[in-house]
Amino acid sequence: MIDQVLVIVGVTVLVMITPGPDMVIVMRNALVGGRAAGLKTSAGIVLGNLVHITYCAVGIGWLISQSIVAFSILKYAAAAYLIYLGIQSIRASRLKRLDPDAAVAVSQNTKWFAQGFVNNILNPKGSLFYLGVFSLVITPETPIATTGLLVALMVAISALFWLGFVATLDTQLVRRFFQRGQKALGWVFGGLLIGLGLRLAATAR
Repeated sequence: MIDQVLVIVGVTVLVMITPGPDMVIVMRNALVGGRAAGLKTSAGIVLGNLVHITYCAVGIGWLISQSIVAFSILKYAAAAYLIYLGIQSIRASRLKRLDPDAAVAVSQNTKWFAQGFVNNILNPKGSLFYLGVFSLVITPETPIATTGLLVALMVAISALFWLGFVATLDTQLVRRFFQRGQKALGWVFGGLLIGLGLRLAATAR
């Protein structure tokens, strides 16, 4: 049990601190729409993780990983979505800076949650990660109570990471730094999202 917990903690932390599409989207939304936007995006990502965990637990994730067609559909859909978000980010960079009141209004938009959820759920790498976890740590022989505890631990680590990440981005020092180059920031995030989308589309399983 202790060995399983240590492996789960280590692997989950490693995955969370590794830059990827989820981190880029949370960073962009938090800097554009404020803390609420970042937290809503993060909540969407956490829900997406729960979906990945659920279908991997019942075996559907294994079927997806074995099906070239299913994997390719998810891969290209995720790539197209990332490229779309990148283009939207570049287009938004041409607009005037948001004033504080406008930023609050934007942060209340439900699109932030949807962006986090859709981006996470479409990424086939998520299913492969959780399949690896279930294959190495959580097996059919693992008691249901232990499985529930390990899954809760993964979700808790993910949620705590995003809370800390968004809180850091929302500090006055960080926000002031990025606001100085808001227009360039839109191009940077747009380029990163487009690059991640193209990279995902070009990768094999």
